[in-house]
This record gives sequence, C-alpha cells and structure tokens, in this order.
Amino acid sequence: MGGHGPDTKHGVYIGGWGNFGSQPQKGITSYVMSANRQRPLAGTLHAAIFNTWRRFGGQALYVIPPFVAAYGIMQWAIERNEFLNSKPGRMSQEGAE
Repeated sequence: MGGHGPDTKHGVYIGGWGNFGSQPQKGITSYVMSANRQRPLAGTLHAAIFNTWRRFGGQALYVIPPFVAAYGIMQWAIERNEFLNSKPGRMSQEGAE
C-alpha cells in the first residue's frame, strides 16, 4: 500500500504522520468556526456578578454573626482594659482587694 521508495537506514519510508500512503478515509467530517465568530467570554461579566452575589448571600449568615460577636467582645475588652488602667479603675480595684 504505502511506500515511496526504500530508506537505506530504516527500510521503506511510508510517509509522514497522517499520510501513510493509504487510501483517504471516508465519512470523517470536521467542522471549523472562524476565530472572529467565536465569543469565548460571552456572558462572563454577567455570570460573575450574579454568581458572586449568590455565593456571598449563601455564606453571609455563617460569616457575619461571628465577626460581629468578636468585634463586640473586643470593644468590651478594650474599654474594660482602659477603665482598669485609669485612675478610677485602679481605685475600684483597690477597694475590691
């Protein structure tokens, strides 16, 4: 079938890759779209905005309450520390001892 002459080193050369000298294949259809007709980023911005909002909304109730509680506790601790290190705070601690 193939063979376009002998190759002195390897025997018979049967053609390059995809061209082995055989009959052309039938029934193989390939479709190609022009590069300027493709829209690889079609709808990306719209999907990004709404998908981000949907994901944020789904996780907000799991994340926000612990942060609010931690912020409140830290504010209380800072105010308590400032009070205890002030003159009135030290006076109140001396009476408790």
